[in-house]
Amino acid sequence: MSNIVAIVGRPNVGKSTFFNRLIKRREAIVDAVSGVTRDRHYGKSDWNGVEFSLIDTGGYVKGSDDVFEAEIDKQVELAIDEADAIIFMVDVESGVTGMDEDVATLLRKVKKPVFLVVNKVDNAKRAEDAVEFYSLGLGDYFTIASINGSGTGDLLDALVEALPEKEHVEEDELPRFAVVGRPNAGKSSFINALIGEDRYIVTDIAGTTRDSIDTKYNRFGFEFNLVDTAGIRRKSKVKDDLEFYSVMRSVRAIEHCDVCLLVMDATRGFDGQVQNIFWLAERNRKGIVILVNKWDLVEKDNKSTNQYEKIIRKEIEPFTDVPIVFISVLNKQRIFKAIETAVEVYNNRTKKIKTSVLNEVLLPIIEHNQPPAYKGKFVKIKYIMQLPTPQPQFAFFCNLPQYVREPYKRFLENKLREHFDFKGVPVSVYMRKK
Repeated sequence: MSNIVAIVGRPNVGKSTFFNRLIKRREAIVDAVSGVTRDRHYGKSDWNGVEFSLIDTGGYVKGSDDVFEAEIDKQVELAIDEADAIIFMVDVESGVTGMDEDVATLLRKVKKPVFLVVNKVDNAKRAEDAVEFYSLGLGDYFTIASINGSGTGDLLDALVEALPEKEHVEEDELPRFAVVGRPNAGKSSFINALIGEDRYIVTDIAGTTRDSIDTKYNRFGFEFNLVDTAGIRRKSKVKDDLEFYSVMRSVRAIEHCDVCLLVMDATRGFDGQVQNIFWLAERNRKGIVILVNKWDLVEKDNKSTNQYEKIIRKEIEPFTDVPIVFISVLNKQRIFKAIETAVEVYNNRTKKIKTSVLNEVLLPIIEHNQPPAYKGKFVKIKYIMQLPTPQPQFAFFCNLPQYVREPYKRFLENKLREHFDFKGVPVSVYMRKK
C-alpha cells in the first residue's frame, strides 16, 4: 500500500492549489475565502516512480468558537495521525502568525517527517523574507510557488526520500472484488445473501461495518476474494475517529481491488456521493459493476429499467460502457447475475490482445478515419500494441503524437471497445513517437 502524506496549515496559505498541482487535476475547491476546504480531500500522486496518497486538510485554527473550524482542527489532527509524512504550509506574504505557531507546536511533537513549506515565494525578495520561518523551530524549510510549481521538485525529492518503505505483502493471486457504496445501501446484506450465512452484522444503522473484511468465495465455478467495506459517506459527515479510519479503509479497498461492485439504493438514486465513489474507482482504473439494489421497492412499469439506466449512463459520461444490474438483496433477485457480471468484467480487465490482431483490426479503421490535421500537421499512426500492465492500456505509435487531440483518442477507445469487449473497464490510450 502507498504512503500517505498530509498537507496541513492555517487557512488561505495555498494548500488546495498545491494539492491540485500534485494530483494533476482540479478536485479541491480553491477560493480566497477563509475555510473553503471544510474537509479532507484525497488524491494519488507520484514522483520519480514513488507513489503516495495525499490528504488536503482544512485550515487549522486552534481554539476557535466557529463550529466548522473546530471540526477542521479535529480533522487535521486525524490526518496527521494517519499520515506517514506531513507537509506544513505557510505563507510568505503574511509571515509567521499565531496560527502558524499553533500548528508548529502540534507538529514538534510528531515523530514523523515534517516538511516546512513556505508558499508564494516567486521572487528573490520573498525568498529573503522566508528566513523568519526558522522561528517556528522546525528546522530548514522549502520555498515554493504552488500557483506555478516553482520549487516543488526539490521538495518532492526530499519527500519521497523520507517516506518509509512499506513492507511487501504477498498478494493473494485470487481476484479481489470490493463491495462499495454509501452506508445502508445493502452491501453486507448482499454478501450474506451470496455466501448463505449471516457472517456480517446487518442493521439499519449507517456505519455498522467498520472494517474492510475479506471472504473467499468459491461457488458455481467462481473463486475470488470478496471484500466488504465500510460505507463511504460525505467527508463533512465523518464525525469520529473510528469512522474516519473506516473511510480510509474503504478508499484503500478500492485502490487494491480488481473489480468494484458499486451497490446503490434504488430509492435514493444515483446521487452525488455514489457518483464520487464511481469516479474514485474509475480514476484508479478498476473494473466497475453498478448494482441497483432495493429494486423491489421502486414503483415501475415496463419502461422503468431502461429509463433508470439511461439516467445513470448520462451521469457517468463519457465512460458509459459499464454493466448495470438491477437486484433485490432482500428477495435474492439477480444477486448471482451480479457475480457473473463481475467475473466477466474481471476477465475483460485482464484480457490480452495479440499485437498482430490489434493491427489487423484497427489499422484499416484508422486509415479510413485518420486524425484531423492540427496546425497544418498530419498524423500517421503506424503501429499499435497493448502495454504489459494489469489493466488495458494501448500505445499507438505515430509520427506526431503531440498533435493527437482528446476527441480522437476517445474515437480509438470506442473502436477498441467495439471490437474487443472491454465492458466495465477503463481503457487508456497513449500516443507514442514512432
